[in-house]
Amino acid sequence: MDKCKQDAGVFTPQINRTRCEGKGDCVVICPYNVFELDILPPEHRTGLGTMARLKGFMHGWKQAFAVNADACRACGLCVSACPEKAITLVRR
Repeated sequence: MDKCKQDAGVFTPQINRTRCEGKGDCVVICPYNVFELDILPPEHRTGLGTMARLKGFMHGWKQAFAVNADACRACGLCVSACPEKAITLVRR
């Protein structure tokens, strides 16, 4: 894609677990299939604050995961598409 700024693997998407509500906009828009929706495991819920735990419970703990992060080319489409502003791109 002409919007991609980097070779694959230079940047990785980082998902803020306190913000992600699992709406899946990142899954739909990513041209490299970096994301998928899944359930946040219980062992990853313990460090969340009260509001994040409540929000997670209300959304069935569904969140986005960067399962194919090595394919990320830093186009930023996921960052723009996320309604909760839960995704940032971080240099490896």
